[in-house]
Amino acid sequence: MSEQQQEEKKKPSFNNLPKDPKAPKFNFNFYWVYALVILVIIGISMFDFGGHPREISRNKFYGWVKSGYVEKVTIVNKDLINVYIKKDSLAKVDFKNVANKSFGNGVNEGPHYSFAIGDAGAFENELNALQKDIPEENRVNLYYDNNSHSYWDWILGWIFPLILIIFLYMFIIRRMGSGGGGSQIFNIGKSKATLFDKDLHVKVTFNDVAGLEEAKVEVMEIVDFLKNPKKYTQLGGKIPRGALLVGPPGTGKTLLAKAVAGEAQVPFFSLSGSDFVEMFVGVGASRVRDLFRQAKEKAPSIIFIDEIDAIGRARGKQPSFSANDERESTLNQLLTEMDGFGSNSGVIILAATNRADILDRALLRPGRFDRQIYVELPDLNGRKEIFKVHSTPLKLDVGLDLDFLAKQTPGFSGADIANLCNEAALIAARRNKTSISHQDFLDAVDRIVGGLEKKNKIISYEEKRVIAYHESGHAAVSWLLEHTAPLVKVTIVPRGNSLGAAWYLPEERQLTTTEQITDEICAALGGRAAEFVIFGKISTGALSDLEKITKQAYASVSIFGLNDKLGNISYYDSSGNSDYTFSKPYSEKTAELIDSEVKKMIDEAYQRTIELLQNNRSALDQLAATLLEKEVIFKEDLERIFGKRKWDKEEIPETKTTEVITETEIITTSPSTLA
Repeated sequence: MSEQQQEEKKKPSFNNLPKDPKAPKFNFNFYWVYALVILVIIGISMFDFGGHPREISRNKFYGWVKSGYVEKVTIVNKDLINVYIKKDSLAKVDFKNVANKSFGNGVNEGPHYSFAIGDAGAFENELNALQKDIPEENRVNLYYDNNSHSYWDWILGWIFPLILIIFLYMFIIRRMGSGGGGSQIFNIGKSKATLFDKDLHVKVTFNDVAGLEEAKVEVMEIVDFLKNPKKYTQLGGKIPRGALLVGPPGTGKTLLAKAVAGEAQVPFFSLSGSDFVEMFVGVGASRVRDLFRQAKEKAPSIIFIDEIDAIGRARGKQPSFSANDERESTLNQLLTEMDGFGSNSGVIILAATNRADILDRALLRPGRFDRQIYVELPDLNGRKEIFKVHSTPLKLDVGLDLDFLAKQTPGFSGADIANLCNEAALIAARRNKTSISHQDFLDAVDRIVGGLEKKNKIISYEEKRVIAYHESGHAAVSWLLEHTAPLVKVTIVPRGNSLGAAWYLPEERQLTTTEQITDEICAALGGRAAEFVIFGKISTGALSDLEKITKQAYASVSIFGLNDKLGNISYYDSSGNSDYTFSKPYSEKTAELIDSEVKKMIDEAYQRTIELLQNNRSALDQLAATLLEKEVIFKEDLERIFGKRKWDKEEIPETKTTEVITETEIITTSPSTLA
């Protein structure tokens, strides 16, 4: 072996290089064959193989006959003339476009041109008259052809459509049997539920669900029945047929259902209420039947329907005015399957909704959804447990007090707390920290409740003074009244669409008295009252405050029965049917009385707030000046100016915000709900 060959052998070969495991693999798809066949057929029909003559006029043909260029003529089916040009004449300029075959090499044998005629006999007479002066040996020969269709015309016209129909028929039948993605039109009545069993196991357990202790006790009994059914059946008891999880959004209803699936270790069918809805009539009912059929085959099993209000809405009394008859037929089928003549032993239905008031009453009766499990917003202890769950994967500072974070997040749902933990991690990463500190969580609370800080927002000094006095008015009134929440922080730094915000620590309570509502209305009016006391005029910055107190005042008068003139009367409809009627449950005279009492209540609170601020004018000026200087003040600053609140307890649990907004801005306050 020569040295050159040895050197070439030492060189690395690209064929022997290791293949990249991440490189995309070539996957053959039989649909490519279909596409190739279609392209070939299109090509055959579009390409000219030399068998398709070009059209010409009759006068042009007569000119070529006189010049001696035409070899012969064929009359096809007595209505078409095919013209053949002499081989020695094809070299002329006039015939260069038909001299050679369009596909492949070689001389085009013809026919080269064609034109239509009306009467074959008349054409023959015209051709003979034209050639009477031409010698016999140079005349154009005339032939007849009564069946001159090419093989391609016959194949494309008859054989190919027949083959295509057979092929499509076999393809559709095969897809119907295989149940693949293309068979959706044939499986439209099949259930869309996702099955979780031993092959697709849910890893969520009750240990991953925090803050829902009462709800977990309810669903644990269902899990225990599925694991040990004899424990209940030997005493003659029956497990509830279904359980409805009810609660505000983000409280963990779906997470609780996942935990049931993870703990029960039985087949778990999960789907949404909207999966039953389809544009085709009868599809929803068919999917309900198929779902329960599958569940019975795998019993004991659990069916979980999320957002069941999509199909469980109360049925209308007048079917002609029903918005969706398909939805009602789906609901009827669901009612039949849950408690009809058929036996559903071993099948338990779980459902979740945050709109239980609009569900059909037949769906909630015993024997169908026997239990309604209320999943409420977590309290202080519940929020502590949720913080422990969501902070476990985070890198926290040593000694971070989760109890304090729970106190800072009143009204937060489990989803809100999960978002808060993630936001705190993002803020810490943005600051290049190696762990998440206490301040990162506080900034995350401010970010979620108030929005992103906008320190570069252009605000004039006069507007800034108005905002400072507005927020100082809120802070001062809430500090001076007994039944209002004490202040934690006030800022005039713009956040989101708000121009300023104040953070408070309200106590958790289940009942609210008239005095508490009145003091809260005064605190909300503190901003506008401060503007009037200091500047003698008011601005549009109190829009969110006015919206809140108007709803609060109307609720106290017309819903809670806290007004002396109306007395112990409530016009609240817990069934939700009043939302679909155009009339009020009271007369016009009563409506005028409600309006007047609400206005009177707010006016009295406004005058009381103005008097309170006028009596503490110097402290209000000092607080506003401090706020203008520092832009952010805390509880300690109010204690220095006003002194300690005599109503304060040693430990105050919660926080909420009120915000200043412009005329066109509507700000959403904290996730907490008013009692």
